[in-house]
Amino acid sequence: MLVQDRPNPKSPKTHNNNSNSSNRALPTVHPNRFSESKSLDFSTWASENLYKIVTILLLIATVAALFFLRNVGDTAALLCFESQSQQLETIHFPKINWNSIEPIVDKTTPYANFRSEKWVVVSVSDYPSDSLKNLVKIKGWQVLAIGNSKTPSDWSLKGTIFLSLEQQAQLGFRVVDFLPYDSYVRKTVGYLFAIQHGAKKIFDADDRGDVIDNDIGKHFDVELVGEGARQEVILQYSHENPNRTVVNPYVHFGQRSVWPRGMPLENVGEIGHEDYYTEVFGGKQFIQQGISNGLPDVDSVFYFTRKSGLEAFDIRFDERAQKVALPQGMMVPVNSFNTLYHSSAFWALMLPVSVSTMASDVLRGYWGQRLLWEIGGFVVVYPPTVHRYDRIEGYPFSEEKDLHVNVGRLTKFLVSWRSGKHRLLFEKILELSYAMAEEGFWSEKDVKFTAAWLQDLLAVRYQQPRLMTLELDRPRATIGHGDRKEFVPQKLPSVHLGVEEIGTVNYEIGNLIRWRKTFGNVVLIMFCSGPVERTALEWRLLYGRIFKTVIILAVQKNEDLVVEEGRLDYLYKQLPSIFNRYSSAEGFLFLHDDTIINYWNLLQADKTKLWITDKVPESWTPVRDDGNSDWFTKQAELVNKVVNSMPVHFQVSYKESMPDPSSTTLCSSEVFYVPRRFVSDFIDLVNLVGDLDMHQKVAVPMIFLSMDLPQNFDPVFGTMIYKPDQPSTNSTPSYSPEVPAVHPWGVSSEQEFIKLVRIMAAGDPLLMELV
Repeated sequence: MLVQDRPNPKSPKTHNNNSNSSNRALPTVHPNRFSESKSLDFSTWASENLYKIVTILLLIATVAALFFLRNVGDTAALLCFESQSQQLETIHFPKINWNSIEPIVDKTTPYANFRSEKWVVVSVSDYPSDSLKNLVKIKGWQVLAIGNSKTPSDWSLKGTIFLSLEQQAQLGFRVVDFLPYDSYVRKTVGYLFAIQHGAKKIFDADDRGDVIDNDIGKHFDVELVGEGARQEVILQYSHENPNRTVVNPYVHFGQRSVWPRGMPLENVGEIGHEDYYTEVFGGKQFIQQGISNGLPDVDSVFYFTRKSGLEAFDIRFDERAQKVALPQGMMVPVNSFNTLYHSSAFWALMLPVSVSTMASDVLRGYWGQRLLWEIGGFVVVYPPTVHRYDRIEGYPFSEEKDLHVNVGRLTKFLVSWRSGKHRLLFEKILELSYAMAEEGFWSEKDVKFTAAWLQDLLAVRYQQPRLMTLELDRPRATIGHGDRKEFVPQKLPSVHLGVEEIGTVNYEIGNLIRWRKTFGNVVLIMFCSGPVERTALEWRLLYGRIFKTVIILAVQKNEDLVVEEGRLDYLYKQLPSIFNRYSSAEGFLFLHDDTIINYWNLLQADKTKLWITDKVPESWTPVRDDGNSDWFTKQAELVNKVVNSMPVHFQVSYKESMPDPSSTTLCSSEVFYVPRRFVSDFIDLVNLVGDLDMHQKVAVPMIFLSMDLPQNFDPVFGTMIYKPDQPSTNSTPSYSPEVPAVHPWGVSSEQEFIKLVRIMAAGDPLLMELV
C-alpha cells in the first residue's frame, strides 16, 4: 500500500539541423563531437569495435544454446531459466500444519501464574502519563504496557505489567521476529501475552486519553452473555444500498463535518443523517469501537486544514446518541486506542508491519471487519467512551499517504472478496492476507507475519471461532416499513475552518462551544422536589448541553428516568459517593430545582475555588443560639462536637471564619460548587459528621468554612436574585438574564419548562431550538 515518489522521465535528446535557427542558442555539445572522420578500412574498424563484436557473438551463442535446449535438452532447465525473473516477484503462500503447533508457556516473567479476564493493552514510549495512571485505577482491568526502543530503561508504574524489548524477546513468540523496534505495533506481543494469561476481553488503548468516568463498561458492552449482559436490540445502519461500503459514524454522534482517520476522502462530504436505520440483536458485537471526545481519531488532512492556530482541539460528540451497528457489506474505520475486543475477535488484533504506523490499525480494522462476517460477528460504534487530549503536535501526512491513496479501493476489494476455504477460520484469515498482498495493500512480509501470528495464537491455546454461513451473496431482505427505525442525530456545532454548516455557525454557536468548554467536565447534581416524571428529561435537556453530565436525585427513585433516591435535608452525605463515581470531573455544582442558573454568567468564576451564596444575606446567615429553638440548639451542639474533632487545618480555618464561638451559620444551600482540589476535604468532613443528625442547612456552611476562608471563596453568586419570601410565581419581572442565578423559580410541568426556556433564550438564543 506504499506510495512511491517516482522521478520525472528524462527529456529526450534532440538534434537541431535547421540552418535557419542560427540566431537561437545552440545546445552545449562535446568538443570532439564533430571531429574529423577517420579511415574506415576493415582492420581499423575491427580494432575499434572489438568489444561490440564479442558481445554480438556471445548473444548469438546464447540464442543458439536456448534453441538447442528447447528442442533436445532438459525441458526443466529451460523452464527454470525462463521463469527466473517471475519467481523473484512471486508471493509464496505459507504452508502450516495446524495440528503440530507446540504450546508456548510463560517461563521468563514473574507473571507466569497470573490470570485475568480483562486487560488494557497500551504502548509506552515515555514515562507514565497521567492518563495511564488513571487507567491503572479502573477496577477489574489489568493494564499491560508494551515498551519499545524509545521507552526509558527505568520505566515502571505500580499496578502495571510492563514488558521491555528484552522481556518481549524472551517470550518465545514467532511474531517478535517481524516487529520494528520503535513502533506501537509491538502491542501485538502484548495481545498474545494477555491471551496467554487468561484474557477474555482486551481494551486496546493509548496513554493520552482518559476513560470517561473511569468506567469502561459505562457505554461498552463488556459482557455479551450471562447476567451482566445487556440483552437489547441495537440500532443498525440500513443495508439497502449495496454500493455503500463505508460510513462516517461521527455524523450519527452529532459531528457532521468531522471524519475519522481511514475514511476514504471521497466520502467525507457525505454529511446527511440516515433516512432510517434497522435493528439487530446484540450479543455478537465482538469488536466495539468507541468515540473519543477532545481529539477524536482524525487524519492529517483534517488536522491541518481545520486547525486554528495553536489552540488544541476539543471536539464533543453526543453522549446520549444510541450505539449503532454495521451490517454485513458495510464498514467503518477502527483504531487502536479506544476499541474493545471480545475473545471471539482476538485474531483480529494483529497490527500489520509492512505499512506505515498511521495506516496499520486502520488496515487491521477493515481486514478484521471483513473476516468478522465469516463468524457472524459485527462491529458496533459507541457514544464517547474516552476523552483524548490534543498535544498540538504535527500529524505526519507522509505516514498516511498510502492510506489516502488506497483505502477506498481496499474497502471495495474486501466487500467483494470471497474465500475458497471452508474448514477453518484461520485458513480464511491467511487466504485474505495473501490476497491483500497480491493486490498491493501490504507486502509479503505481512503474509508471513499473519502466519506467525496465527501459529502463536494457537500456541497460547486460543480457540478459533467456528465459521458460519455468509449471506453476502444472497439477495438482501426487503426492509419493510415496520422495520425502519428513525433516529435524527443532534447537529452539534463545529468550530473547524473551511466548513460551511447547514444552518448558521455564528455567534450563538460560538458561545455554546465556549460554555461547553468551560463546564464540559463539571458534573451538575440536581435535587428535584417537584414531580420528576414531568421534569427530569427537561432538566437534562436544558443543562445537559453544557455540563459533563446531569445527575438527578429525588425523594423517590425512578429507574426509567435514571433518577436516584435522595433526602434533601441530608443530601450532603450522599455527595461523596457521586464525587467518587466521577473521579475525572473537574468539579461538582449542586443545584436545587427551585433555583435557575444562567450558565453564561458563570464563565468568569474561578473553577478552582469554592462557590456558595456567602455574599447573599438572605441565604447565608450567622445565628446566635438564644435558647428559643430546640432544633437550632441541638444543631449548634452538633457543629461544636464535629469542629472539636476536626484535624488542625480544618479547625483553624473554621474558627478563623467564625470568631464568635456562640454563633452558627445557616445556609439554604440551593446552589454551591466544589472544585476537584477540595473533593477529598469535603469527603473527610462528611466522614467526621458520620451518623450525626446534622441538617444540610447547617452542615454545608460548616464544611465550606472548614475547607477554606470565606475571603477565598469565589463571589460569583453574590449578585444573584434571591427572594426567599416571594412565592414561586415564575413571573417574568423576577427573572433576569444578567445575573448568575435566580431563586425561587419552580418548574413542575412541561408548560412551565417551555416558559422558562423562552425567557432564558435572552441569554442563550439557541435554547429556542428546544421548543
